Amino acid sequence: MHLYHGKELRKSRYSETGRPYLVTTVTRQRQKIFEDFCLGRLVVAEMRAVTDRGLVDTLAWVIMPDHVHWLITLRVSSLAVIVKTVKSRSAIAINKRAGTSGPVWQSGYHDHAIRRDEDLAGVARYVVANPLRAGLVKRLGDYPHWDVFCL
Repeated sequence: MHLYHGKELRKSRYSETGRPYLVTTVTRQRQKIFEDFCLGRLVVAEMRAVTDRGLVDTLAWVIMPDHVHWLITLRVSSLAVIVKTVKSRSAIAINKRAGTSGPVWQSGYHDHAIRRDEDLAGVARYVVANPLRAGLVKRLGDYPHWDVFCL
């Protein structure tokens, strides 16, 4: 029996157009760079760009101080290409704005393909409630980096 490490399993990651995915990606060394409102909005701009290009439908998202949760339905291309695009373009914009250089994100990301029997609205509520569970705010409306779309 041959055992595979997690990295090796991810090399042949399969993504299916038309399927919803919950994607989570983390900043390098879990730096809390998105405590800076403007830097968080640069990530939002890149997520919006791939949505506006018709590559994904964005269903919900939250930008936490050191990571991002993004609930999407994949429309075109692969999940890996979409995530790589958002991460690389946002890193360029963040470094330019912050006057820094180098990696912004940890390599890789976590994804969860939403099964047909899962409650998509429930997953969206879970995503946007992250700031409440983390104790960052007492009311979701007080947190600046989240949105949910009609499901």
